[in-house]
Amino acid sequence: MKNTMSNAAVSSPLKALSDEGVSIWLDDLSRKRIESGNLAELIEKSHVVGVTTNPSIFQAAIGSGEGYEEQLADLAVRKVTVDEAVRMMTTADVRAAADILRPVYDATGGRDGRVSIEVDPRLAHETEATIAEAKQLAWLVDRPNVMIKIPATLAGLPAITEVIGLGISVNVTLIFSLDRYKAVMDAYLAGLEKAHERGLDLSVIHSVASFFVSRVDAEIDKRIDALGTDEAKAVRGKAALANARLAYEAYEQVFAAERATELEAAGANKQRPLWASTGVKDKAYKDTLYVDELAAPGTVNTMPEGTLNATADHGDIHGDAVSGTYETSREELAAVEKLGISYDQVVQQLEDEAVAKFEIAWNDLLATVADRLQGGEAK
Repeated sequence: MKNTMSNAAVSSPLKALSDEGVSIWLDDLSRKRIESGNLAELIEKSHVVGVTTNPSIFQAAIGSGEGYEEQLADLAVRKVTVDEAVRMMTTADVRAAADILRPVYDATGGRDGRVSIEVDPRLAHETEATIAEAKQLAWLVDRPNVMIKIPATLAGLPAITEVIGLGISVNVTLIFSLDRYKAVMDAYLAGLEKAHERGLDLSVIHSVASFFVSRVDAEIDKRIDALGTDEAKAVRGKAALANARLAYEAYEQVFAAERATELEAAGANKQRPLWASTGVKDKAYKDTLYVDELAAPGTVNTMPEGTLNATADHGDIHGDAVSGTYETSREELAAVEKLGISYDQVVQQLEDEAVAKFEIAWNDLLATVADRLQGGEAK
């Protein structure tokens, strides 16, 4: 976890990325990272201006037990439920990280300095329960720079609208398809309209839309490899970037339209695209591919620490890598469809798998904490 690079190595490509208008967020959090000063160091030296978490991240952090021993012991004495124990530990970490990032939040007018925490993944297909959970998490963390993560499932869309309408900032997660991304932006704007009707200050409501990248290549490349033809191999490794770049085109179109500009005139903020799942899964690709080639103004790139360090060491930031790529991107996705690989089927499969993966991680975390509360060791 310790950052061993020289300050010069850390500052160059990451500074270039930041100067390009990309907010660098860390896709990880743990009690050890907070208490060791590592998070503060990344903010100071590596241009990190935000943090994202998810059930898998907390499962890894709390499952290790490191740094949580005292709190677990106190929770065990109080005989709290497993669900309450998990929420007490995760919200404590998010609150502490939010305090560390508060100067960034203040300096950027709330644009950055954000820490995201996700609603219980078991609620991904329950609208009302998601809304209630989001309100509870915002109350528990009790920091202006928290963002509540809500999945972009069909049940999540109306929840996004209602939670934004209550004035709570939202990180919409698990977006894989262009159609769903457009629905997410619509849900955000509808939420702002509700907030405006309620007389809320729109300027303090922020949102990002987490568009997942590497998993698209992982699934489509697997299908390309199964075909094995030269025609198929020619489009290998192109779908994820094309998909994300077309998402940015949709973002530009939606927030330039009258509905969004009227809300902006009333003080509203744009919902920024956030590139998620930016760690490369295929070692044949450059490990900074989804950073270098998705640099664009007004975006967020949330990176696992390995990708952050790789970018600091040998990232190739060459200006805006997205604008002007849209026709080529459409052609690249069309080439995938021409092979008989269904885009719609792939993105729906990825959403289903992602929701299931987070639910499994959450259940594993609950089981581990249940064991620790009963006096067991971390698994």
